[in-house]
Amino acid sequence: MTMMQPEAEGQAPGHRALFGWSPPDLPADTTLKRRADRLLPRTGIPAVLYCAVVVGLLFLAPERGNLAVDGLAALAAGAWCAVNLWRCRHAHCVVTSTGWLALSIVAFAGAALGHSLIGGYEQPVFLAVLAASVLFECGWSMARGTNSLGRGTGTTARGPGAAGCGPGAAGCGTGAFPGR
Repeated sequence: MTMMQPEAEGQAPGHRALFGWSPPDLPADTTLKRRADRLLPRTGIPAVLYCAVVVGLLFLAPERGNLAVDGLAALAAGAWCAVNLWRCRHAHCVVTSTGWLALSIVAFAGAALGHSLIGGYEQPVFLAVLAASVLFECGWSMARGTNSLGRGTGTTARGPGAAGCGPGAAGCGTGAFPGR
């Protein structure tokens, strides 16, 4: 579930997940960013359906089976996280986008060669990337007081990148520093 973040000193309003889990979107100042915001399922039924498709693809690929389907699942999940990282900077998306996109390359290469390059462990690696991303975000959040990357993108007003940030804070997430 999302709500609109109020406009702050000339900054366009952006979507923000309720309960403060997601950092506010960066300003959609280009056509590409506006398209990504319209197409990226973040919450509600569209997000659940996207996740269900990824999980369904993983269930379609039997053990040590269809590497192309595993690759497609990893590509879909990694692409979603890469766009999400670009638009709202979730810390876990650094790990998931990199890990799942790399896994998709490995799975597609294995499909082209006719055998798994990692001994049929594509699905356990998929889950390991997910677990590593959760641990990374927990550590990032504990150390920095925010689950978003970059200076000025905090959501809890703790930590070095969080000073003055929060819903409606001027310059939050834009890289702009007050007084400069």
